[in-house]
Amino acid sequence: MTAPAPAAVETVFRMESARIIAAVARIVRDVGIAEEIAQDALVAALEQWPRTGVPDRPGAWLTAAAKNRAVDLVRRRETYARKLAEVGRELTEEAYDPEPAGPGDIDDDLLRLIFTACHPVLSARARTALTLRLVGGLRTDEIARAFLVPEATVAQRIVRAKRSLARAGVEFEVPYGEERAARLGSVLEVIYLIFNEGYSATAGDDLLRPALCEDALRLARVLAALMPKESEAHGLAALLEIQASRTAARTGPDGQPVLLADQNRSRWNRSLIRRGFAALERAAEGGVNGPYALQAAIAACHAKAVTYEETDWRTIAALYGRLAAVAPSPVVELNRAVAVSRAQGPEAGLALVDALAGEPALADYHLLPSVRGDLLDRLGRTEEARAAFERAASLTRNARERELLRERARRAGAVGDGPARRARAVADGPAGSGSAEAAGAVGE
Repeated sequence: MTAPAPAAVETVFRMESARIIAAVARIVRDVGIAEEIAQDALVAALEQWPRTGVPDRPGAWLTAAAKNRAVDLVRRRETYARKLAEVGRELTEEAYDPEPAGPGDIDDDLLRLIFTACHPVLSARARTALTLRLVGGLRTDEIARAFLVPEATVAQRIVRAKRSLARAGVEFEVPYGEERAARLGSVLEVIYLIFNEGYSATAGDDLLRPALCEDALRLARVLAALMPKESEAHGLAALLEIQASRTAARTGPDGQPVLLADQNRSRWNRSLIRRGFAALERAAEGGVNGPYALQAAIAACHAKAVTYEETDWRTIAALYGRLAAVAPSPVVELNRAVAVSRAQGPEAGLALVDALAGEPALADYHLLPSVRGDLLDRLGRTEEARAAFERAASLTRNARERELLRERARRAGAVGDGPARRARAVADGPAGSGSAEAAGAVGE
């Protein structure tokens, strides 16, 4: 068997890290220590797999290695007897039988990990950063992009969050009743940001990271089932179901992004769309007033359109207006500008975009100049459009986005690429801190 490259080992670890950390945290009751033990298992794989080859079930191997280290740690503690009583028989049985969850399941350990990382002892920002790190397996630079803050800030939040949980003695559990409801907002935000990173990757050679989207979608489904009367849980599930339905059509055979207007809608997953519509109906029972339910309603407008030309942009623009009222942010305003440009014309959209030019949070956000370039191109202001697209290309760290933005700069004002065609370059991504309606100016 060919010896695995370190990059391959790290890829497997990244895919499995959340479940490994969750499984270990149940044993050691400390998410910081659990992450360290998971890293130890990675080191062991890097040492052993080049000699022995990749196991048939690499995730199970890593989980078993990490659990064994966790058991050894517990046994060395003076409190071993108490810990053994808490963990009981499953400590012995499961430590050596790390069967991964089925493709449609989220195991209890992963839910415990999410709710533990979203404990009220942490600030809202710390909860989200920690959960993205532990559950999403994101690096600090990827989390920084989701928050639009420096990497050093995110790194400090994660370190402090783990220390705070340890000092507070937070139990590794899924809360119930009022406590669960109190933590739900942070949990929903985390799942949303994980999906966004998978839907439009921060960096690298690929536009998509499907595994992150799948994990976020499964988590959203579980949370909606846990809280059947919570409108926003169903709203988030609806949003992710509908967005995930478009995955197969969002890139071409060569991995290049495909504009929403050019996507083959027969490749949209109708089963996921039906699930999304059903979840949106459940959300509507409590009123479509929360940010996730509103975004799901926007996504539903795109899904209902048989062709791109039939998209109800006026309704979408109105929904963005409601979203801006309940969840104001510069990114939401940027999305609203794109929708307004389609409903009322590029001049109206450009006025809204230019009003955002001084927003500090958008200073290095590539979608702002990308959207501006799209609108300028539609208005025939070719040289300004080229400069905006080049600026956007210099800001993104995703190779696919960068290539497309540079291509758009080259094609700005080209014969045969007139306003009607260029106006179709609008996407339908989530409208929060990650990928956005504005991503269409990049070229979904």
